[in-house]
Amino acid sequence: MTRPSTRGHTDPTVQPVPASVVEQVDAADATLQNPRQAVVSLGANLGNRLETLQGAVDALEDTPGIRVKAVSPVYETEPWGVEPGSQPSYFNAVAVLRTTLPPSSLLERAQAVEEAFHRVRDERWGPRTLDVDIVSYADLHSDDPRLTLPHPRAHERAFVLAPWLDIEPAAELPGHGPVAELLDAVTREGVTPRADLELRLPE
Repeated sequence: MTRPSTRGHTDPTVQPVPASVVEQVDAADATLQNPRQAVVSLGANLGNRLETLQGAVDALEDTPGIRVKAVSPVYETEPWGVEPGSQPSYFNAVAVLRTTLPPSSLLERAQAVEEAFHRVRDERWGPRTLDVDIVSYADLHSDDPRLTLPHPRAHERAFVLAPWLDIEPAAELPGHGPVAELLDAVTREGVTPRADLELRLPE
C-alpha cells in the first residue's frame, strides 16, 4: 500500500497495489460466506525480518477461510518493555483480514504461523523471530485469558496504531474509539516508518 514519503518525493520502492491484484483479492473474498474483519499485528526482530513478515502475510493468505485485504507499510520499532539496546529493533506491520474462521481458530493459525518461523516463548518481552497478535475481531469483546479481544494493549502501542491507520484512516478499536485519536494520545518515539521497505499483498 502507498503512503506519503517523508523525504519530499515519491519513493520508487513503494508502489500502488496493481488493480489486477486488488481484483484478485476481491474475487477471492467473494468466495467466503459471511466473513468478518480481523486485524492482526506482525513483528520480528530476529533473522531476516522483512522476509519473515512477508512469509507471515503469505501464510495467512494460504489459510482456508482467510483473505488478506490490506497490508500496511513497515515500521522499525524499539523493543517494548526491555532496556534500550538490549535487543535488535523490530520490523512491525499490520494486516487487515476477512475471515470465516472463529477467533479461536484464527488464534491457532496465528500461533502455527509463529511456530513455522521458529518462534520461541522462553521469556516475556523476549526477542522473537515472529509475533502475530490478533488486535481485533469484528466488534467482539472477550475476556478469555487465552485470547482477550480487542488486544488489551493495542490502544497504547504506536507500532500497532500507526500502521493500522495508514491502511484504514477511519478505523476504530472496539471499546477504545478511533485509531487516529488513540495514536494522537501516545508517543511515536522509537517508532519509525521505513519508506525503503514494502510488504506485498499476496497474488
